[in-house]
Amino acid sequence: MTELRRFSMLDHFCLGVDQALRAVFGSVKTTDRPYPPQGEPESVLNSTERKHSAALMRINHAGEVSAQALYHGQGLVSRSADIRKKMRQSALEEGDHLAWCEKRLIELGSHTSYFNPLWYTGSFMIGLTAGLIGDRWSLGFLAETENQVVRHLENHLERLPAKDTESQKILEQMKIDEAEHRDAAINAGAATLPQPIKKLMTLVSKVMVKTAYRI
Repeated sequence: MTELRRFSMLDHFCLGVDQALRAVFGSVKTTDRPYPPQGEPESVLNSTERKHSAALMRINHAGEVSAQALYHGQGLVSRSADIRKKMRQSALEEGDHLAWCEKRLIELGSHTSYFNPLWYTGSFMIGLTAGLIGDRWSLGFLAETENQVVRHLENHLERLPAKDTESQKILEQMKIDEAEHRDAAINAGAATLPQPIKKLMTLVSKVMVKTAYRI
């Protein structure tokens, strides 16, 4: 029995390493949904517009790396099989977002954030900690994260160059998905986080946004 348990722990560790490498360096599992701007005519952007769009999409890509880590950390320690299943499905949909943002960055001639390993590690530890505290609080943290992401996407949709319809299509679909993840967490019994925790999450998010915009 002890040996079987060891193998189980080793399997979880190997799966965690594989998930981390895929999230940070590409090749994440996805739902294979079509690329949102597929069929859209290519936007003609000047150098300033292209650079600004790329910076915003780099922030969104970094956010999706963090989302992958959050779901992985929470799913690893959740006490509920149903919640673990929901986490896996949400991670797949976040994988779509990650792939779409990376594809758009390539189209814009730019790169992902060089700090992605840091974003992943920090978010994974937060997700793991939230999961260990309990599923209601883990779901509460998830719901608040997604709520802040929806507001963040609304802000980016306003800031994108008007001509960049490709990036707009991506962010619009991401916004729909993130709102669904938030509502699913609330319906599953998410606890309401204390206001100081919400403010701390907002502060951490601002640090990531400012850094990923440039690097």
